[in-house]
Amino acid sequence: MVTVPDLSKDNTIPGQPATDRFNVEKLPHHLAIIMDGNGRWAQERNLSRIEGHRAGAESVRIIVRTCRKIGIPILTLYAFSKENWQRPGREVQALWRLLSRYLKSELDEMTKHSIRLNAIGDIQELPKSVNRLLVDTMNKTSANSEMLLNLALSYSGRTEIVRTAQKLAAACVANQLEPAEIDEVMFSQNLYTSDMPDPDLLIRTSGEQRISNFLLWQMAYTELYVSPIYWPDFREAQLMEALADYQRRERRFGKTGEQQAKEV
Repeated sequence: MVTVPDLSKDNTIPGQPATDRFNVEKLPHHLAIIMDGNGRWAQERNLSRIEGHRAGAESVRIIVRTCRKIGIPILTLYAFSKENWQRPGREVQALWRLLSRYLKSELDEMTKHSIRLNAIGDIQELPKSVNRLLVDTMNKTSANSEMLLNLALSYSGRTEIVRTAQKLAAACVANQLEPAEIDEVMFSQNLYTSDMPDPDLLIRTSGEQRISNFLLWQMAYTELYVSPIYWPDFREAQLMEALADYQRRERRFGKTGEQQAKEV
């Protein structure tokens, strides 16, 4: 079980060497992860892709618990894209079984440590039994407030943007909204992530250097970190390495360093 440290006494994360401690105030408020490499991990070990996904599920457990332990408020995991429906049916069904198993096994953990589960994407496309379990888990954790765990399921960044545009266009046609009223704030408020800040940091495992249709609108100024490690081998040490790299960066959001300094 996770032991949640008291982070209110100082501004460093307990459990780190004195020379390599993290500043809690500089942790990403919203961390997003593209969990990539399960298939290649399995292939290199002469295992089936499904075995790779099983190993990857354990990394999910560890990373979620670590993020809760160190105090990252929002974690969004790219679990299943719309494009993933094109994979072999046996593999897709195995992924849904793994998700169901995860939801059942981790409910007590989420309840104990006040983790709220949320899903973004077209979850109505999921198998009915999986959808019911997912919605039930979200309902049972809806009052939890210490951490938000987002699972992107049957998700497409382009689809999300198109549907938001369609929704706002329909409001204009119905004379509920003037086109000139539509701005970035309003657009953001109509996305799946309407009540969340944009991701501060995106981690992608397996060395691939692309964002694969994930949170396209939201990641305009997100810091990117690519790890060569396959997802099943990405654990607490690799997460800490990514966070250390993030904390060494200067985020300017299009401004100069001098402008940023004046605003601090």
